[in-house]
Amino acid sequence: MKTLKQLLDERPREPLAVSPDDTVFSALELMAKHDVGAVLAMRDGRLAGIFSERDYARKGILCGKSSKETLVREIMTEKVLYVRPEQTTDDAMALMTERRVRHLPVLDTNQRVIGVVSIGDLVKETISEQAFLIQQLEQYIAS
Repeated sequence: MKTLKQLLDERPREPLAVSPDDTVFSALELMAKHDVGAVLAMRDGRLAGIFSERDYARKGILCGKSSKETLVREIMTEKVLYVRPEQTTDDAMALMTERRVRHLPVLDTNQRVIGVVSIGDLVKETISEQAFLIQQLEQYIAS
């Protein structure tokens, strides 16, 4: 089982981020361009919140707010669940399942963002681990 640091090291990329003072529309454009369901809201290099499609649907559209006039800080999630790099993919999956979230920032001991994992990343990794285990068992049985 991999740690989140190992998982992030395999696919190095800068987490997508916006400013809490950006418009919701610009955040949605960034999310669409990169085909992701959430972006971090960063202020002065620190995590201020997370903005997701769910935030937009529940706190934006359903409340009649315009994406071009509403700022990210008005509807982002400020109390962000996060994980540490030394935690495992199973730890992250359990937290996501329990708390019903789809994205988790990975923060180091200094509270700096080092990446983001999505439920899709974790499912893909779980499938890969299971396929490897099956292959090993098949080789063991065949020998």
